[in-house]
Amino acid sequence: MNEQSLAGQAAFAPANTADVANAMIADTGLRVDAERRRGRGAGLNPSGRFEPQQREAFDDGWQSWEELPPFKTEVQVEKPRTAITRNESPDIPFDRSINPYRGCEHGCIYCFARPTHAYMGLSAGLDFESKLFAKPDAAKLLQRELAKPGYKPRVIAIGTNTDPYQPIEKEWRIMRQILEVLNKANHPVAIVTKSALIMRDIDILKEMAARNLVRVALSVTTLDRKLARTMEPRAATPSRRLEAIQALSEAGIRTAIMVAPIIPALNDHEIERILDAGKAAGALEASYVILRLPLEVSPLFRDWLLQHYPDRYRHVMSLIRSMRGGKDYDAEFGKRMKGAGPYAWQISRRFEMATRRLELTRRNIALSDDLFVPPDGSGVQLSLL
Repeated sequence: MNEQSLAGQAAFAPANTADVANAMIADTGLRVDAERRRGRGAGLNPSGRFEPQQREAFDDGWQSWEELPPFKTEVQVEKPRTAITRNESPDIPFDRSINPYRGCEHGCIYCFARPTHAYMGLSAGLDFESKLFAKPDAAKLLQRELAKPGYKPRVIAIGTNTDPYQPIEKEWRIMRQILEVLNKANHPVAIVTKSALIMRDIDILKEMAARNLVRVALSVTTLDRKLARTMEPRAATPSRRLEAIQALSEAGIRTAIMVAPIIPALNDHEIERILDAGKAAGALEASYVILRLPLEVSPLFRDWLLQHYPDRYRHVMSLIRSMRGGKDYDAEFGKRMKGAGPYAWQISRRFEMATRRLELTRRNIALSDDLFVPPDGSGVQLSLL
């Protein structure tokens, strides 16, 4: 790349020197060739932040780029000791969750869970969406944990980190096995997904809904298929997600629509249209989350933005920082989901007015936890006394 083209790229970037430098670096060596990452969200694959050495690929002049294979989805088996993960965050309405998979093939460029791949010695970039981990023993572990003496049932959240209905679920069926255990035990569950594959499990979800044991939220980020394809390349199309909302609602399953994340100057103009579409499909409630850019997600998102929407780069990042105290991200509890400042307030008021008009306001109907029946206890160590 010559100096003139670099200057052209930098002209679209914000005046912040660090951002200009990062944008240039992405275009001069770190960005993975487009053919190798076709159908993926991230353009970079930097080393994990805990690695002792940082590596980057570069062309040595021998045309070796052409010999590198494309990124293919690889799945490894993970053997965790427990299925349920505990959480004490004060701004999250659940204290336990289950993640059937680590990493997510959907490849959403904005995914706040990307940095968790660093704990596996992998990149938050392309590794996160192509090197996945499945937990085939999750249902058995869950059954053992529910059978333990003294276990007290509370809503288990699934899909809060990576999507339980990502494409590899078609083969592994771990989420369905988990639902079978929860259904048999009359245990309440809340599911978040952006996949139409959830319609496969309507038979189980319908049974649970009849006992007020389940609620589902479908994330619809945009109604623009082109933007969706670019931003979340392997997730269901917006129309398929709305179809899933309709199918779930018609089956009597309490369903909500999530506008998440809201990205200023990119999809924020669609808030009312998305809510209208969700209401028409049968959603009963709605919620939203402002874009979050923790750790490695920030450079990945900024590189993606520069690639696909260079003319909006300065405006988008300026508005994001206006909601985050001048930074790319503020992890303070109570602010990280909704942001702060005039622009965040404006989004909040727009959302409030639209949900009130459509009667999509949260009803705070608690799921039942008094029907719980512990599993038979198979696999649980017996007491000596």
